[in-house]
Amino acid sequence: MIVLIKDHADPIQLENLISWLKGMGLDVHKSVGQTQTLLGLIGDTSTVDMDVIRSLDIVENVQRVQEPYKNANRKFHRDDTVVSCGGALIGGGHFLMIAGPCSVESEEQIIGVARRVKAAGAHLLRGGAFKPRTSPYAFQGLKAEGVRLLLEAKKEVGIPIITEIMDINHLPLFEDVDVIQVGARNMQNFELLRELGQIRKPILLKRGLANTIQEWLMSAEYIMAGGNSQVILCERGIRTFETATRNTLDISAVPVLRKLTHLPVVVDPSHATGHSYLVKSMALAGAVSGADGLMIEVHNDPPHALSDGAQSLTPDQFDDVAQAVRNVLPFACRGSEAL
Repeated sequence: MIVLIKDHADPIQLENLISWLKGMGLDVHKSVGQTQTLLGLIGDTSTVDMDVIRSLDIVENVQRVQEPYKNANRKFHRDDTVVSCGGALIGGGHFLMIAGPCSVESEEQIIGVARRVKAAGAHLLRGGAFKPRTSPYAFQGLKAEGVRLLLEAKKEVGIPIITEIMDINHLPLFEDVDVIQVGARNMQNFELLRELGQIRKPILLKRGLANTIQEWLMSAEYIMAGGNSQVILCERGIRTFETATRNTLDISAVPVLRKLTHLPVVVDPSHATGHSYLVKSMALAGAVSGADGLMIEVHNDPPHALSDGAQSLTPDQFDDVAQAVRNVLPFACRGSEAL
């Protein structure tokens, strides 16, 4: 349920209303926008008398919300959420570029790629230390050593880092990681999501291979219900009957999400397509559709990459893509016009 407060409402009356609602066993999320204040009521609102609340002097209107996700719902939080990723901002008009190799392979590799992507305009370095692979015989990542090498690149190049977590027991290794990624296979690992809700660090939540947008937002709700509101959604393609690409990039998910949620949205054209020649066009499509950022795989030697070389760009190719994205951002459907 949402309670819309009148402009210039008496602050004392407003606090009394909030206290009264909390006394009914409800959680109250207060959202103060530039022109409007909203109260989002979370809990069992079936016994709440809307007419009584609507009759109060400070209340403009009351409406019920049918969607099961509350914290992630734009109806409760009309302004875009802005998330700080090690000092780099995303959301609310801030566009974030994330780039780096699928897997961390060596110190020379990750530091060299870090320098190149930062020079091209990337704000965040990605690199996989723990790698969930379909085959048990495929490269599984350097694990703790991979995290250490990412931290070395962060120190050496001066760029924030993001890497994927697979087990909550690994969380101590992520203390100095700027953004924690939850991969597609773990989107509905609810125990992991609950634990990540207890920390105060940005979480990039990838969409599952065959999950609906509502299921995806409910996974975000697991994190936010624990008190961590720093959630970034990442569209990385979904599984369809098409075999020409690795997955099918759901570009329409971007404007749908901008309508449904206030959380920032990132598009990953690398995993979505599986082919490096498609990354530029899909990156441009993601940017123009209203995404708040892009995540692109970049490797110094794609033919010899230990994982996902076919979809990785060279540093020179990333230079070209980054410049092309900057050129189209002024024409992107972002902000209020996207709603």
